[in-house]
Amino acid sequence: MNFEVTPGMRRLGASVLGMEAIVAGLITPVAIGVGGVEPWLAVTVGIGLAVLCVVASGLLKKPFGYVLGSVVQVLAICTGFLVPAMFFLGAIFAALWITAIIVARRVEGATTR
Repeated sequence: MNFEVTPGMRRLGASVLGMEAIVAGLITPVAIGVGGVEPWLAVTVGIGLAVLCVVASGLLKKPFGYVLGSVVQVLAICTGFLVPAMFFLGAIFAALWITAIIVARRVEGATTR
């Protein structure tokens, strides 16, 4: 199976992961203040997911970056166990991630013809 990384995929994927990193970082105070989650757990999950988003964004030049980005989407949905709104937000980001990859490939495929 050949997975060719295109510049459009990198741009759109990095945009999604960048926005997701901000949201992931912001779940830390929400989990502590509203959810009553232990601070060490909220910081580990929230900041850890934000850092993982940034790392995945930096690796989008290689196919492994897209695998890591997909893992980030699953983990973002799983953070809904700490902050229930993240089930919804994680699903939105997962849909944006899939859409970014599909749309970029279609657009760049159409422009090369």
